[in-house]
Amino acid sequence: MHILLRGRDISDIYKFDVYTANGGYEGLKKAVSMKPSEVIDLVKASNLRGRGGAGFSAGMKWSFIPQSEPIKYVAVNADESEAGTFKDREILETNPHQLIEGAMICAWAIQATAVYIYLRGEFWDVAHALDERIAEARKAGFVGDNVLGSGWNCNVYTHLGAGAYICGEESALLESLEGKLGQPRVRPPFPAQKGGGLYKEATVVNNVETLTNAPWILVNGPDEYKKIGTEQSSGNKIFCVSGHVNKPGNYELPLGTTFRELLYTHAGGIANGKQIKGILPSGGSGPIMRVNGNDDPILDTKLSYEDMAKAGTILGSASIIVMDETVDMVWVASKAIKFFKHESCGKCTPCREGTFWLDKVVDRILSGKGQESDVDLINNIAKNMSGVTLCALGDFAANPIIHTIKNFPEDFKAHVEKKEVAAEKAAPAKAAPAPRRGKEAAAQAGD
Repeated sequence: MHILLRGRDISDIYKFDVYTANGGYEGLKKAVSMKPSEVIDLVKASNLRGRGGAGFSAGMKWSFIPQSEPIKYVAVNADESEAGTFKDREILETNPHQLIEGAMICAWAIQATAVYIYLRGEFWDVAHALDERIAEARKAGFVGDNVLGSGWNCNVYTHLGAGAYICGEESALLESLEGKLGQPRVRPPFPAQKGGGLYKEATVVNNVETLTNAPWILVNGPDEYKKIGTEQSSGNKIFCVSGHVNKPGNYELPLGTTFRELLYTHAGGIANGKQIKGILPSGGSGPIMRVNGNDDPILDTKLSYEDMAKAGTILGSASIIVMDETVDMVWVASKAIKFFKHESCGKCTPCREGTFWLDKVVDRILSGKGQESDVDLINNIAKNMSGVTLCALGDFAANPIIHTIKNFPEDFKAHVEKKEVAAEKAAPAKAAPAPRRGKEAAAQAGD
């Protein structure tokens, strides 16, 4: 059952008439007939967790907004910059009205005065199409002045960023929305508090996928939503599968689905009959998982927030990158570090300097010029980057190093040994003893 990717079930549901003919905006109608606090309680009861990566309770986040504040905002995170993530774009392209409706339900719940949809810079075509969909909703009275005759005014706007990974972090997103350099803010105050949100007003920041769940919950109720998924991770999740699989793509499945079902039943198995070596379960930012072949019991791990934590990693945005036995994990670490080095905003010294030095030393190891002490060095650098930066990018950049060394030490050892072998081959041969002359030569001959 598709709650989110309804474009796969209903042709042209991106069109206003088709969307409304299939139950569209009924959730918003119900929300406006309720008290804002009742809507918050309903979403809280559904156990809807944020789909952007953190997995925090959406209803709880909405409840943090002070109702007494006259100006409040909803910021929709459509930046989608995590490596291997492409779920939000499909929603934006094929089911945009459900996102608009979900954002308006959130806006009613906190009594927001405006909704801003922040899209990454490369989504310019999506933004133009989304503006047309917003205009359709406004014309029908679902957006703008006096929404559904309630006396409540709330407009929806799109805003294009400049393609910066860091703007997926909520406070950097707000900075960018305000026209400033996209860098994380010092907290507190938090976005939900006066002084911490957009234009210093209390603000809810939610991911596209999170808000797109809201209309279904309003129409069907929290109890029905909790029947899907696990006890702690309710509902469906869109899993973005890429890498060495036969059928990469988006798969909307209940939370709690196993890796094995996702990869073999839905994604067609491992390409070219190879064995799995590793999985990045949350793009480049989460700890890599070691998989010892296609029969490894780790593939029976449930894809839920709690089960992934038990497995020593995170579900995050569920951008699952599969790597087979041919992949060199030192190369993987190098590619990830180069990405985070490029995307670091430079505000925090540990992240700015740490990513620079990690890139240099990992390249040295990868080129066969490293030594065993270099592996210890990058591990130390990475651990000193963790938990000491304003946003999580420092931790994300450290993860590829810490966990590839931990889970694939043999790959690093192989590069170090190549260096040692090369050094032995390059070492000059011992010089032959100089020929003896005179009495020494005669004595030698006599011997």
